[in-house]
Amino acid sequence: LGIDATDPIRLGRFWEAALGTTTLTEAPGIFEPRLDLDGTAYLDLCFAQVPAPNRSPQRLHLDLRGGTRQAEVAEQLRGLGASDLDIGQGEAPWKVLADVEGGAFCVREEREAYAATGPLAALPLEVADPARDAEFWSWLSGWVPADGSVPHALRHPSGRGPLLELVPEPAPKRADAKNPIHLDVRLEPGDDADEVSAGIEARGGRELHPDWGELPWRVFQDPSGNELCVLPAAGPAA
Repeated sequence: LGIDATDPIRLGRFWEAALGTTTLTEAPGIFEPRLDLDGTAYLDLCFAQVPAPNRSPQRLHLDLRGGTRQAEVAEQLRGLGASDLDIGQGEAPWKVLADVEGGAFCVREEREAYAATGPLAALPLEVADPARDAEFWSWLSGWVPADGSVPHALRHPSGRGPLLELVPEPAPKRADAKNPIHLDVRLEPGDDADEVSAGIEARGGRELHPDWGELPWRVFQDPSGNELCVLPAAGPAA
């Protein structure tokens, strides 16, 4: 997960306490913790500094598992600096909070689909065509279809960890609005980056060429316009 932050260490420490991650990198402008899923699979979060708060619509957000302890979990998060947030959810069974930089997230109620997720229940991603984009993300990530709270959900093949839930977008992605949170994937050793790029474009995505200088990763959009990065395979150059 790539997450914009004006203060990466402050926001990263909040999420580290919320999820029980371990720190990989802490340096000026960047904070990277790791969420272990089952001892072999993991999810990394990368909080990268931006010059000003990114207030673009949140097309991807974090849903935490609350379950039978929903009220207790929400109160613990408030103790870490979270605040209650009204986004028009009304009498929803989940609780909506804001993190220490104002980013919205949810604490979910008890659901069978979240039984083996760990502290992070789901990653809802707004897309134009959930069925199409589920196929795209399954091909790109290696995650597989899973039973969830929405018709189109994916999960790590281990059956552990959060669900990636493809949900209908309330409005099309704005070309001038970068997602405050985006998904990254890492190549496996032996993968050909150009072949992956061609596969992304063949499935409706496209490569972007931002003027950010020379980068070790490549930037794309999925078929619905959501940004994503393809990182190099793990190793000295990663």
